[in-house]
Amino acid sequence: MLAPIGLFVYKRPEHTLRVLEGLRRNREARDSDLFVFSDGAKNSLADEGVSAVRKLVRGLTGFRFVTVVEQSVNLGLARSIVTGVTDLTGRFGRVIVLEDDVVPAPHFLQYMNAALEKYEHVPQVVSIHGYSYPVSGSLPETFFLRGADCWGWATWARGWRVFEPDGAKLLARLSESELSRVFDMHGAYPYTKMLEEQVAGRNDSWAIRWHAAAFLEGLLTLYPGSSQVQNIGTDGSGTHGGCAGEFWHASWGRPVSVEDIPIQESQRAREAFAQMLKSLRPSLARRMSARLRRMIGAAPKEAQR
Repeated sequence: MLAPIGLFVYKRPEHTLRVLEGLRRNREARDSDLFVFSDGAKNSLADEGVSAVRKLVRGLTGFRFVTVVEQSVNLGLARSIVTGVTDLTGRFGRVIVLEDDVVPAPHFLQYMNAALEKYEHVPQVVSIHGYSYPVSGSLPETFFLRGADCWGWATWARGWRVFEPDGAKLLARLSESELSRVFDMHGAYPYTKMLEEQVAGRNDSWAIRWHAAAFLEGLLTLYPGSSQVQNIGTDGSGTHGGCAGEFWHASWGRPVSVEDIPIQESQRAREAFAQMLKSLRPSLARRMSARLRRMIGAAPKEAQR
């Protein structure tokens, strides 16, 4: 049987529709069970968007079976995903996970299910990922990187048991093991800082905890050489948006063959990812600085002092 799909939605009906259209273009969709987790509105401003999304997902067709879980309160993205993935892996042993801004290519489900089957009993492999960065040059057909990821992914019950919700524990382990530099891809991306901010309550990222937990256990995630998803949420419409363009693929969605490869991290892919992330840091820093200035400028004057 094909793995169930967990789709996590909130208040963006246009984004959600594109994700659903992408899923239905997959031949495997009609034989797959879809579970839609609809989070409750955080405030009255979100009511309209949440209602529009729920109207869209009620009565969905094109899948073997559809279950819509509507929360009466706002769980937030992290709690929603952790709760939903825990439920589905507990019931079915595996799950494919999408959010409302991750559009799958027509061969996404084929790749995900093939990889879930192939590596189900390989303990070094913690998850499967659908996204791959638009690096310069070519990548292997499939490859492994240490850790886990969050833009269109899948795992098994045994993999999800690795997840550690306590970011402080993960941060302490990174420090004790002196692995922060390696975790940050030798300075290419500030993953440690993201984890520090999660611990401090400045973000509520489940993904940084998932990545850190898998990384600290020395586990691997399989990636496709050709991205099987496109992220459309970096347009400022979501909680973590605001970096449109940098991660966009002009060419994506080529079918990917899941063949035998060494169960080890690909240094070639790691270096390509690190180089791409390093090249983006000035652009991302400028965007984040501008975003911070806008936030401060819009704050009450007493809050600026």
